[in-house]
Amino acid sequence: MPSRGRTIARARPPTESASRPLVKRSEVAARIGHVARRIREELDLTLANVAQHAGISPGMLSRLETGHVSPSLETIVALAEALGVRPALLLQEIGDYEGDAQHVPDAGGLEVVRRGTKRGHTYHLLAAQRGPVKVFEPFLVTLTDKSEIFPGFQHAGTEFIYILSGEIRYRHGKSSHLLKAGDALTFRGDIAHGPERLVKVPIRMLSIIIYGGAATD
Repeated sequence: MPSRGRTIARARPPTESASRPLVKRSEVAARIGHVARRIREELDLTLANVAQHAGISPGMLSRLETGHVSPSLETIVALAEALGVRPALLLQEIGDYEGDAQHVPDAGGLEVVRRGTKRGHTYHLLAAQRGPVKVFEPFLVTLTDKSEIFPGFQHAGTEFIYILSGEIRYRHGKSSHLLKAGDALTFRGDIAHGPERLVKVPIRMLSIIIYGGAATD
């Protein structure tokens, strides 16, 4: 508790410039144009058709979509009506920060080699985090060779595996689990674990290692 007679300084709310950078007018126009063009193309509408319904020229609409023209509020409303959406939808990217979403298409993950494994399997890393600290690592694992002997893996954090297809007997410490398609298993990563026997191949499973923000090697 503060002592009596002491003046307590009130925390001032952050100013706009301190909390986030101001968005330039040219950037606002570019973002509105980007959204308008994306919606128009998704609806398979032509420049001429949308411009006619919005009451502007096709050339003006083209310049608006490329961010060379900053639209008035009236133009935004008219354009939204021509596209059949609410005006707020055209403003959805204003003020938003760039996200860190990573889209990995089918079979597009980076193939990595896990220590001790040799053949008949692949580990595809589905997301690569930026920065010095790992929070999680998601893998798509494919196992095809029944004859391979796997070592006991150990790592920091918690691991979650989900069987997509096939059947596997998976060991964690002293416990052995028979896992089939649709089964999941969550366990501590610092206890020795790994495939004990590939019962029905090919086996495809998701393996997600959650480090919890701890620094890793």
